[in-house]
This record gives sequence, C-alpha cells and structure tokens, in this order.
Amino acid sequence: MKIIDYIKEDHLTPKLKGESKFQIIEELMDLMEKSGSIIDREIALQDVLAREGYLSTGLENGLAIPHAKTDGVKQLQIGFGVKEGGIDFESLDGKPASLIFLVLSPRDTSGPHIQALAFISRNLKEKHFRDALYNAGSAGEIYRIMKEEFSA
Repeated sequence: MKIIDYIKEDHLTPKLKGESKFQIIEELMDLMEKSGSIIDREIALQDVLAREGYLSTGLENGLAIPHAKTDGVKQLQIGFGVKEGGIDFESLDGKPASLIFLVLSPRDTSGPHIQALAFISRNLKEKHFRDALYNAGSAGEIYRIMKEEFSA
C-alpha cells in the first residue's frame, strides 16, 4: 500500500479556519466531499464524531488523526490541513494540534485503515517533515512534500 495513492491535492489545505476540533473535522470533510470522495457526508461525519467522542485522536508533536470506519466512503480517503497556532485536540502531550489528518475507510475493511494510521503517525515523528508541512503555503506544496516523504 502506498499512502500517497490515497492523498489528493484537493483534500489538502495549508490554512484551516475552524476554531474547534469539530469545526476542523467538518472543514476537512467538506474538502473531501467537494471532490466526490465521500458518498454520504452525514454518515461519515457521525462516525468520526462518535469515534472522537470516546477517545480523542490528538497525539503528540502537534499531530491529530481523527478517523473512522464508515459507510460514508467506498475506499480509503485521507484529508489534511494545517491549523496555524494549533487547536485543542485533547492531545496526549496536552499541546495543541496543528497538523491534522482525517482518515476515512470503509467499515468492512481494516488493513488499509490501520496501515494508514500507523504510517502517518510513524512518519510525522520526523521534525523536518512536520516543519515542512506546517510552513507549506499551498495545497500543491503540501502534496509535493508528502509525495517526497511518503514515497521514500
């Protein structure tokens, strides 16, 4: 599985505007819906919010990966955005999350979902990668950075 195959440039944004983790999730969901990658936004959103409700997906080093298995998508979908200054995601280290991935996968599959979560969290441990994403000025630049890093 190549994670970059599941990342589309129109699912990326260098400037998330939401002021809460729920608004950020909705903003990323909107990007994915506009490109036709989500077949049922409401089901997908409910599944992500339910997952977030019982255990926050805020990790460490400014990273959050809200995710869900859902009937709202037909295949693995990944969105990403940068929130300048960060947002409270109830992260493990207590710090705000600035780099936010949204991972959605069909309810009836598990391998790609788990692989994507592990791959993202493992690769984002690299400070140079986090810094490059945080400082990217466009969706195209984010995609180029991810393509270089995720293809290595």
